[in-house]
Amino acid sequence: MRYLSTGHAVFKLCYHLVIITKYRKKILTKEMIEDIKELTSNILIKNSCNLLEINGEEDHVHILFETLPTTELTKLINCIKTVSSRILRKKYKINSLKRNKNVLWSPSYFIATCGEVKIEILKKYIENQGNAFTPPKQSLEGACT
Repeated sequence: MRYLSTGHAVFKLCYHLVIITKYRKKILTKEMIEDIKELTSNILIKNSCNLLEINGEEDHVHILFETLPTTELTKLINCIKTVSSRILRKKYKINSLKRNKNVLWSPSYFIATCGEVKIEILKKYIENQGNAFTPPKQSLEGACT
């Protein structure tokens, strides 16, 4: 397990982001997904983030990345979607999907944290904090997934 650190914090913040095309239209090609990978990687680097994995299908893209505690996720996601939409629409001449709006991505997205420690083990560990007479039911040793 690899932790990141700044002057006053040690952390591991991983996120799983899924972005979908407007109206779930199946318009993403393998070449477009490769471009999305490069664009997303560059955006994440510029925002002091680390791309762990990215891939997608015709109507959505999964992005797994690490961030700093100071990263504003909504701004980062908006940047990924805006920049990739603008460049892909121009490069691949993607027509507006509806009502003459130049949009590639749905305004919706899915994001979840990805932890190294299983939640149930962490709950039990925290429950046993401060109990000097009873050893923890289960330590965090081996809790990483």
